Amino acid sequence: MPTVHERLNKYGTTQIDYQDVIARFPWVIQKGNACVLSPDSDGLLCGLFMSFYLNWRIRGFYDGKILVLQKGFSARDCVFLDMEVFRGEVRSVGQHMLLYNKRQVPENWHGFDNCLAPNNLRGYDASHDFGLKYPFGTIHLLIPLVSAVKKIHVPTSALTPLLFTDGTWMNLLGYTENSLNWIQFLLADSPDNPLHQVFLNDHYTLHSLMVAMDQFLRKRDAIDVIRNKI
Repeated sequence: MPTVHERLNKYGTTQIDYQDVIARFPWVIQKGNACVLSPDSDGLLCGLFMSFYLNWRIRGFYDGKILVLQKGFSARDCVFLDMEVFRGEVRSVGQHMLLYNKRQVPENWHGFDNCLAPNNLRGYDASHDFGLKYPFGTIHLLIPLVSAVKKIHVPTSALTPLLFTDGTWMNLLGYTENSLNWIQFLLADSPDNPLHQVFLNDHYTLHSLMVAMDQFLRKRDAIDVIRNKI
């Protein structure tokens, strides 16, 4: 069975093109949008962030079953944050694995045409790429996108909430190889990217620990007796 590192190498080194993403989903950086949030820490962070930097207005909450929406607004009027909506006319941003098998794409897959999802950007599916799925929160995707039109400052006080949400800090250490790959994909290792302040900040040395662990995992793979017998 191939290791995570070998599966990542199969795809080669890829990096997000933020301008291309914005061209495909221009509403993500528009000012004054109405939005609906998922009722968890990631959804709340997304709402706070978008309202502060782009003057978005929170008009409701949706947990995947029950939608609470301000009177006078419809789903089409809003951008759904931290969830994916399977309706082409509804805008949404989420980070979950959506496609089951890329070799058998459903005929109605266009229902996600207006959905911004990182696993879709990379063509990842559950059947072949589940171990490579996006390991962070929706907020970590929004921050660098909005930085295209606003200067983003991530204060030290924001680091722990950003590392806590959606178990990001546990994924960084529990799925180190995949997390490092996504950090590279998001260009978070560039000092010009505001995510650099989250993952490579001077206050905490988590990234250096991740790199050391990644090197250790390479050595582990080399002496894995069970794997080398396959």
